Amino acid sequence: MLKPPHPIAAAAYQTAMKINPNNHALDGGPATAKMEIEVVADLARMFGYEKHLGHLTSSGTIANLEALWIARSLHPNKGIAFSASAHYTHKRMCEVIRTEAMEIPSDEFGRMDCDALEKALKTGKVGTVVATIGTTSIGALDPLEKIIPLCRKYNVRVHADAAYGGFFMLLARQRVPLINAAPYLHLSECDSIVVDPHKHGLQPYGCGCVLFADPSVGKFYKHNSPYTYFTSNDLHLGEISLECSRPGAAAAALWFTLKCIPLLPNAGLGAILTKTRRAALEFSRMIASSSMLCEFVRPELDIVTYFPRTKPLTASLISQRSEKIFSDAMHHSTNPLFLALLHVDSRQAKQLQPQVNTDRETMTILRSVLMKPEHLAFVPQLIRELEGLAG
Repeated sequence: MLKPPHPIAAAAYQTAMKINPNNHALDGGPATAKMEIEVVADLARMFGYEKHLGHLTSSGTIANLEALWIARSLHPNKGIAFSASAHYTHKRMCEVIRTEAMEIPSDEFGRMDCDALEKALKTGKVGTVVATIGTTSIGALDPLEKIIPLCRKYNVRVHADAAYGGFFMLLARQRVPLINAAPYLHLSECDSIVVDPHKHGLQPYGCGCVLFADPSVGKFYKHNSPYTYFTSNDLHLGEISLECSRPGAAAAALWFTLKCIPLLPNAGLGAILTKTRRAALEFSRMIASSSMLCEFVRPELDIVTYFPRTKPLTASLISQRSEKIFSDAMHHSTNPLFLALLHVDSRQAKQLQPQVNTDRETMTILRSVLMKPEHLAFVPQLIRELEGLAG
């Protein structure tokens, strides 16, 4: 998941960094603090929040920590549930805030199993459910359209971890969406949302964002700092953030980027994401007719997963060949190709690809993240090179 920042973002960041504003207190960065307030409001509107409380963070990890900390503060004696496919940060952060982590099984497509979720909800031990909108491994979308009604039935909060897939909200608003729009159209009903502008938002690391639907949760951030907030009665960003010093340059970079590349479904950032999604769909279409490669699961966003067609088609041989392709591609003397590996449960592989002989518990496959718009034109060459390596 690597994507260079847009030149506009890089230029704005470098320019602001010359004075190194600190967006903790308004005194430390008056202009960049206003920029942060504006861009956070832009992101909240993108998700459909009519009112909100939020700010930028140094990462999606910290953004999720804040969301789970608020969840724990609201339900101190209840656990936080997330799918087996969710990012490992949720289990880790539950340890940090000393809250029970409850892992819900995923189906073969990497989405939260709603039947298993309801069983957990019936225990009365769950205070918040984390729905992942774009898993890190395969870009799967938890069925938020089913999760929301279930959680409301049992009076449970919902947090959306849309760190990776959040900006695809723009595609969900297109007249003919290129993605499954249902989970996105329910994001406005979530109690909190996390999104990472340093992924699909064209920003340099690190730039995350946390949003809350209910501004009253700001009471949990309240603290006494007599040496900090003294020039204005307006809200200082440090008063609603766990982090103290934060780079105002990150806010400037995102502000200038969104002025030039706005959050629109068919233009601006939406047009860029349309290319990345089409790249994944084209990859899926081409690999379907390949005699050398097999698709693992159809992509929901722009992450593609695949493996070589071995003879025999066993989990162990597929793993061996995938690792060899990965290594050979990266170390090619004249034309290196950088891929990624993904370890999956062989039972999941068997459900998706019944022809695979699961002779071991896990299977290693190949994974590519087509998150650059240039990938759309590169897909045919990518397939050719992969087939050459597989052969």
